[in-house]
Amino acid sequence: MYGHQSVRQLPDAYPQFFSRAEGCRLWDADGNEYVDLMCAYGPMLLGYRHPKVEAAAAEQAGRADTLTGPSEIMVQLAERFVGVIDAAAWALFCKNGTDATSAALAIARAATGRRKVLVAEGTYHGAAPWCTPFDTGIVEEARAHLVPFEYGDLESLEEAARRAGDDLAGVIVSPFKHDAVTDQTEPDPGFARGVRALCDEREAFLILDEVRAGFRLAFGGSWTAFGVEPDLAAWGKCLANGHALSALTGNERGRKAAQRVFLTGSFWFQAIPMAAALATLDELERQPPVPHLETLGRRLRAGWAAQAEEHGLAIRQTGPVQMPLLLFDDDAKLEKGYRWAAEAVERGAYVHAWHNMFLSAAHTEADVDRVLEATRPAFAAVAEQGARG
Repeated sequence: MYGHQSVRQLPDAYPQFFSRAEGCRLWDADGNEYVDLMCAYGPMLLGYRHPKVEAAAAEQAGRADTLTGPSEIMVQLAERFVGVIDAAAWALFCKNGTDATSAALAIARAATGRRKVLVAEGTYHGAAPWCTPFDTGIVEEARAHLVPFEYGDLESLEEAARRAGDDLAGVIVSPFKHDAVTDQTEPDPGFARGVRALCDEREAFLILDEVRAGFRLAFGGSWTAFGVEPDLAAWGKCLANGHALSALTGNERGRKAAQRVFLTGSFWFQAIPMAAALATLDELERQPPVPHLETLGRRLRAGWAAQAEEHGLAIRQTGPVQMPLLLFDDDAKLEKGYRWAAEAVERGAYVHAWHNMFLSAAHTEADVDRVLEATRPAFAAVAEQGARG
């Protein structure tokens, strides 16, 4: 199996194939049931098979999906989406987060006539040659105009900008640090404002990669509460609650360049995912999920902290509570993390050993408690393993 859904890097307890899902529950090909804390690696914000989203998709399926030209629903979605995102004057739609981030770089370069883009070291922005975390099959030239900096460090950012000189097209950055196998951070208003100030000073584009965090931190932009708006923002994962759709939004500054850059795909204009996205936005506005996600996230974090303490284990839980990440201290090879995760999965809680997890609106306190029932003996197994040496 290829890609991020391959279980090659996970313990044998992890199933590779699944047969169905409902709400926050997942059934593997052998019929085993799990409370899913990965939400398909993020796309499921409202939960699997949300009735209103699926009804909208089915209604559109009765009319058309892939056509010789886009459906009028594309215009409806663009108007709706731009109305939700404060900084947006226009939107274009694609399929995956990589499509959106790659389009953002092309538009920033076209608008400025420059080449260099600042990228935080280790940050995941997709799987295209310019941003994939693996270098197999990738030529150096694909990344020749990327300049690295340390996320959250404004001095490092300034130094990277100095190295880019007069050729700086933009800075691409996530709302908070959520790299794999490392501690997450909380969104930092000082850093956000510093990135915005640097881009303003150098007339570069601020590109905010909202693909993973978008709509899980706020209904709208993740940095809007800090008074920071990007020039371009990439969206994906939960935009259509599991239907294949991503988007790029921009302000007026990038409109002409977006019209000049050739961006397309055979299935970018499909109408069914756009109908699903309209229904998703309606539901997110009708019943904002973030307070619910935060409540559940705090309950889960407190439960894991108590269980770890009960068994004499040191753990780190970092980042926003609605996107949990748990790592063990003194676990460079992830031996503790893998044992904990495998034990939990075998007991019906689909957790992850080194990737941030996701809560959804479909999770309940009872679901969180069910996860905690599964992880208590998982912590015990880790402690027993450590005692044996």
